[in-house]
Amino acid sequence: MHLNDYGWGMGYGWGMGLGWLFMLIFWVLIILGIVYLIKLIIRGGRKKQLDDTPMDILKRRYAKGELAREEFEKMKEDLKSE
Repeated sequence: MHLNDYGWGMGYGWGMGLGWLFMLIFWVLIILGIVYLIKLIIRGGRKKQLDDTPMDILKRRYAKGELAREEFEKMKEDLKSE
């Protein structure tokens, strides 16, 4: 009887047979994570601006000083009437 026939020794059990599968899953997850991070960096804050409502855009322009108070109030009333 050999020492490794029934134990966890150097035999080729399930761990060794499926080791390649776990390594493949590991590398796929690493690559997907890197791709996701690159997409976040490239996209930056553009998604937030795409989800803004017309009122949010109007308020941002007023806060930046692009609009005078009268223009802001008129445009705000126009948006509320729609």
